[in-house]
Amino acid sequence: MSLASVRAFLAENAPDIEILELETSTATVQLAAEAHGVAPGQIAKTLAFRIGDRQVLVVASGDARFDNRKMRDAFAGKAKMLDAETVLALTGHPVGGVCPFGLATPLPVYCDASLKAYDEVLPAAGEVNSAVRLAPARLAELVGAEWVDVCKTPEIA
Repeated sequence: MSLASVRAFLAENAPDIEILELETSTATVQLAAEAHGVAPGQIAKTLAFRIGDRQVLVVASGDARFDNRKMRDAFAGKAKMLDAETVLALTGHPVGGVCPFGLATPLPVYCDASLKAYDEVLPAAGEVNSAVRLAPARLAELVGAEWVDVCKTPEIA
C-alpha cells in the first residue's frame, strides 16, 4: 500500500514526477546514494519525531545531522525520534521508505535548509527501493512544508 499511496499522491499532485524503482535496497542514505549515483547529501531523508504531544516529519539532506538545540528552538520542545512501528502506523511507509508523500495520517512536514544546497534531491517513495528526483523547492511546495534550520552545518557535523 505504501508505494500505491505515493503513486496516487503524485498522480494527483505531480503527474510529471516519475517514481524510480530499483532492484536493490536504497533503505539507507549510503545505499541510496550509491544506487542513484549521487552524493549522500542529495538523498532527502525523512525522519519522524514526537515533540510533546505532536508528531512531525522533517526532511533533511542525507549527510546532515540534526542539532538538538536547533530542533528544540524550532519546535519549542524536545524532539524524540519515533520507533519504526510508530512511523509505519503514522505514515504508512516502512523505515527506509519513509517520505512525505501519500501519508496514512496527515502530519506537518518541515524541510531543513540543508536541502537547499542541491538543485535536485531524492526522497524515498514509500518503499525501501523507490525514490523520486525533484528540486527541494518543489518538494516543499508539494507537501506544504515549512522551511526550518535544524541541522548542524557540515563544518561542525
